[in-house]
Amino acid sequence: MNAITDPSNPDLTAGGRINEYQIERVEPLPDISSVFYELKHLRTGAKHIHISNGDAENTFGVAFKTVPHDSTGVAHILEHTVLCGSRQYPVRDPFFSMLKRSLSTFMNAFTASDWTMYPFSTQNRKDFYNLMGVYLDAAFFPRLDGLSFKQEGHRLEIATPSESNDPAAQQLTYKGVVYNEMKGAMSSPDQVMVRSILKALYPSTTYRFNSGGEPAEIPSLTHSQLKEFHRRHYHPSNAFFYTYGNLPLRDHLSFIDAKVLKSFKPIDHDTNVASQPRWKQPRTESYPYPLDQNEDPTKKCQVCVAWLTADIKDSFEVLVLTLLEQILLGNPASPLRQALIDSGLGSALCDGTGFDADNRDTLFVSGLKDVASSDAARIEAIILGVLRDLAENGVDKTLIDSAIHQIEFHRKEITNTPYPYGIKLLLTFSGSWFHGGDPVKILNFDADLTRLRKELADGSFFENRIKKYFLDNTHRATVTLVPDQEMASKENDRLGAELERIKKDLVPSDIDRIKQDAEALIRLQETEEDISCLPTLERKDIPSSVPSVQESAADGAIPATLYNQATSGIFYLAAAAGGGALPDDLAPLAPFFCYAASRMGTAVRDYAEMARRIDAYTGGIGLSTHARTRFDGTGECLPFVSINAKCLDRNRDQMFDILQELLHQSDFSDLTRLKNLLLEYRAGLESMVIHNGHRLAISLASRNLSATRRQSEIWNGVHQLQTIKALADKLTDKKIKSLSLDLAAIGETLLGQKNFKMALIGEDASGAQARAWALSLIDGLGDSQDDGFKAPGSTLDAGNIREGWSTSSAVSFVAQAFETVRMEHEDAAALSIISKILRSLYLHREIREKGGAYGGFALYSPEDGLFCLASYRDPHIVSTLKAFDNAAAFIRSGSFEEEDVNEAILQVCSEIDKPDPPGPAARKSFYRSIIALTDDMREHYKSKLLNLTRRQVIQVAEKYFDGDQEKKAVAVISGEEQLKAANDMLVSNPLLLKRI
Repeated sequence: MNAITDPSNPDLTAGGRINEYQIERVEPLPDISSVFYELKHLRTGAKHIHISNGDAENTFGVAFKTVPHDSTGVAHILEHTVLCGSRQYPVRDPFFSMLKRSLSTFMNAFTASDWTMYPFSTQNRKDFYNLMGVYLDAAFFPRLDGLSFKQEGHRLEIATPSESNDPAAQQLTYKGVVYNEMKGAMSSPDQVMVRSILKALYPSTTYRFNSGGEPAEIPSLTHSQLKEFHRRHYHPSNAFFYTYGNLPLRDHLSFIDAKVLKSFKPIDHDTNVASQPRWKQPRTESYPYPLDQNEDPTKKCQVCVAWLTADIKDSFEVLVLTLLEQILLGNPASPLRQALIDSGLGSALCDGTGFDADNRDTLFVSGLKDVASSDAARIEAIILGVLRDLAENGVDKTLIDSAIHQIEFHRKEITNTPYPYGIKLLLTFSGSWFHGGDPVKILNFDADLTRLRKELADGSFFENRIKKYFLDNTHRATVTLVPDQEMASKENDRLGAELERIKKDLVPSDIDRIKQDAEALIRLQETEEDISCLPTLERKDIPSSVPSVQESAADGAIPATLYNQATSGIFYLAAAAGGGALPDDLAPLAPFFCYAASRMGTAVRDYAEMARRIDAYTGGIGLSTHARTRFDGTGECLPFVSINAKCLDRNRDQMFDILQELLHQSDFSDLTRLKNLLLEYRAGLESMVIHNGHRLAISLASRNLSATRRQSEIWNGVHQLQTIKALADKLTDKKIKSLSLDLAAIGETLLGQKNFKMALIGEDASGAQARAWALSLIDGLGDSQDDGFKAPGSTLDAGNIREGWSTSSAVSFVAQAFETVRMEHEDAAALSIISKILRSLYLHREIREKGGAYGGFALYSPEDGLFCLASYRDPHIVSTLKAFDNAAAFIRSGSFEEEDVNEAILQVCSEIDKPDPPGPAARKSFYRSIIALTDDMREHYKSKLLNLTRRQVIQVAEKYFDGDQEKKAVAVISGEEQLKAANDMLVSNPLLLKRI
């Protein structure tokens, strides 16, 4: 883009005026075919950035610098509470209500260490302004009433009989959504480690506080403090507005000014964050984290060295440090990573490892997890020794080149994972922007890259930066995270004593007030609301088609599906190898095979050489296991391994050469490397439990209900973790040699010519060169006779699950699962609607609002017909199970209106219609073909959705929700004491207790 041309916003130039705004800058963004606008509202000083392009998935966001001065979680609780009703929309929960009344592709809110953001994306213009109106009113004119504060933040309640069988034992307890969320978060070692690093490095600034809230401090926050925090921080003078996409900027500005800005005068918000004063000497810090008493505490520490580095506003130094992270830690051949892993002192890089450019002063972390506390000095010595060696002897030029390549690739690739692209762009520059940096330098980083190449040519560039930021930088902390098996019980004792002190000081009127507040909150939660004041879309706004991608014409000589797609210079390969022929004894090892295959060496090169090649020429190569259900025939389980690779167009030859070497000449004989990978893989599985507790509980509950769910649990659930823990415990040379042979056998079974399907995706996917690549890749595979695209031979265990699984957690994850019917059945569309109605009208109220859990879910899978209910970061077990049991009566009662059905249809269709960039869209199309899910099937299903009535939904509810508890499987993940307490109350039907 040589000149600035923007048909959506003609005649807008820097220095001009538009509505009540000054246009401060207009810049082309040629790499993403966009135009950048930076504006300032003249009266209030509100800042606005608009990125204009042809993308129909438009994005809005408003953010505020929110700088906490304690760990009460005020910013986090405010983020929740502003979404509980506002001036124009005085309903209990407009945010969750709009999830039902919209076709949004993303709606959420984020609280970071020093800012809070409210973003959304949608493809529908009407929807865009509906959502913007609700977001603006919520942020700037919230009600912030006392009951919402008690519900979302914290409150005292007197335990009810359902939570205690002994009336005399009833006592005070804390409740609140954020309170329970943070109890769960601070049960997780990775969260505690990151918080500990911030405490250690920033003892004098806001980052020493936990913006999410420390559970011990949250109850000290008052309602008046919350309202004052809003008054000072949620003001246009402290606001950063963002819009993205193909809608005209002028319309956005008029809407924002009319809805918000005209009502405000400027203030001095005083939200600047000062730089952390630098130390003259390095420091050493140690912090505890809770570990379950049944766990072995041996080698359960984490140790890292952390440095404060550059100012976030300095885009060049941020780029340099980003490259240093890639050079030092980015792949298995990176010198610092390799030295740490090869030391054998730990299993994986510690939590928080890498460069973090989110704070006013950026930071860099390197360390190990699963180490002995006595090894802290050795780990520090390894880190400093590697850095010293690099500074003195030089950084390998190939490492520098591959690091630059990785930055270029990921800047060029357009994806919507984990967020829509417009939101991803915002998050790349928001931290710098909020602190006064220049977003254009980050979005157009070619100038910094040109400067970098010039300085590299002068010599010793990265060597000097290693000295500056690491070796000569005295603002350094060596941090050790130490397991404390008494920490949870000590915290429970502290909390009990605190509540007992409060109880002793209560007079009868205080007790009456607590009871009255609880009753008032329940009345509020159970009141049927008229939400007609909220805007909504209608069924006619939903497109009848489904997003689809057409295959390109091929002559049959190419053993691949071809997709010619406008992929912005990126080439994709997607492939699948059937897993149905794997023997029962080898099948559980398939996920580790996938993890190790691209991280081991080959018969030609060792793992370090392969890692360098992968980083130098590709955007990544990955294998993973999938257990799916076929949509044709009888709906058999279809296990397979996916193989995905991507590269810049100029590197296609090299990428296929690497793939051929990995797939044709795989080698698992480096036993030292294999052992390190096994320990690293185990560490990753262990850290997922608290973050994905609800999904793991669902997997446990449903594993006896279908062959697919059984296979998925073996590959992706708690049983995968148990398989790997058993393998990694007491690891001998004999065990690792046997594992090497097993992985080789898995490769021989999977990677055969008759067991391999492939797709090529790009701007020239059907060209002559593509034919040669596809043929070469297939020809080099083994001549296996097995077609693994079939159901596994193993059989299901009999009987429904009713289990409790213990781990180190202060909160619970509760799941229930039962069988219904699959997508081709006439009732399937109604079941998907029932799942949305149950979540929004019943579980949200019972599990989140009343129970205080972070989330309650109802999930229907059209693929295998299972219906699941689940909770996330839940303070309860028994009352949640009762709520699940009562869900059947609720949905059968028909306590919902035609409008609720319409809203549920909007929710389901927004998921179906979520857009993908061309490359990922074609990849999804290919994997749909593997399981025989056709576009005609998808369109028929959507057509059924669009024509559903309330009466049909009730009829389907009566058929499948009969209240028969014998048909329902249950699994709970929680702490051991919580599970035992739950079983004391589930005397007639207790949980079978197990340990993760």
